[in-house]
This record gives sequence, C-alpha cells and structure tokens, in this order.
Amino acid sequence: MTLHIGEDIRALRKSRNWTLQALCNAVGRSVGWLSQVERGQTAPSIQDLSALAAEFEVPISFFFRSASQSEEERGLIVRGDMAEPIGSEESGLRERLLSPNLNGNFEMIHSTFSAHSACETLISTKGREDGGVVIDGQLDLQLGGAWFTLATGDSFQFSDDAYLWRNPYDAPATVIWIVSPPVY
Repeated sequence: MTLHIGEDIRALRKSRNWTLQALCNAVGRSVGWLSQVERGQTAPSIQDLSALAAEFEVPISFFFRSASQSEEERGLIVRGDMAEPIGSEESGLRERLLSPNLNGNFEMIHSTFSAHSACETLISTKGREDGGVVIDGQLDLQLGGAWFTLATGDSFQFSDDAYLWRNPYDAPATVIWIVSPPVY
C-alpha cells in the first residue's frame, strides 16, 4: 500500500506542476523524505497524509481508496461503491474519481450536477484536454464563449479552453468526465 500512496502523491504533485521542494515547503517536510514517500520507501504518517491531502484539496481517505482491494485488482479496477469523492460540493457539483490510479494519461470522473446549480468562475483547462458524455439529465456548457445544451447521450471534447457549466433544469445531470492529463 505504501507504493500506491507514493504514486498517488507523485501524480497529484506533477498534475499541479509542483516541484518536490514546493510541496515540501507547504507541508513542512524535507525533499529527501518526500522523495522516499513517492518511491514507496517510507510510509507517511496520518498527520503527514492529512497535510498532503489539504494541499491537494482531496479527503485523506483518497489515499486509502484501494486498501481493501485484492492485490490483483489494486491499480486496475474501481468497484462502484469504492469510487472516492473528490473536490467540493459548494457549487452543486459532486464528483467521484473512477480511475484506479493517477499514473496514466487520463482520469475518469463521475460528476453529478445538482438541479438549479451553476459554476460562476471560469475553469481553466490550460495544458489539458477534457471530454465526456452526459449519461442522465441535461447540462449547459459554455465553450469558446458560446453556450451549448447537452442532453442524455450527448458528448463533448475540448482542450486548452476555459469553460463554465450550469444546470438550470429541475433534475440533476450526470456526466462521465475524462481529463488528460490527470488533475486529481
């Protein structure tokens, strides 16, 4: 499990373009310690994991999401009830990480947009590509300054563009979102 945690920490750090030194400064640890954690040579304490989770804005349980899986499944499979909640629900968006690890070229996210919710701040996708498919409900996306209404079965793909979303409808919208490279 130590290697899995270290790989996740490295992937999260790299997705944010943070150096080892920058993350160490933020959590009050040495570069040597963090390097050993990322390589699975030492296990971080719960206090260290808590500090790292706070910097990455993920719950501490994120690092233990595959702890109960068999060794054969770990890093390959995410069971439906084990998809880890990520992000904040403040704007009406609930997300769960579907990817079994963050070391690949993309991540999958299950996003549920509450009825009558909206994002009011442009979300940058600089340096990444986003895509997805609406699996239930309707969702409005603003891409390139134009609003598009997407319904069940509709899909989208864009890169290096800021976007907004809104769900002005009476029902939640569910989207499977793909992001490359991983950002969580």
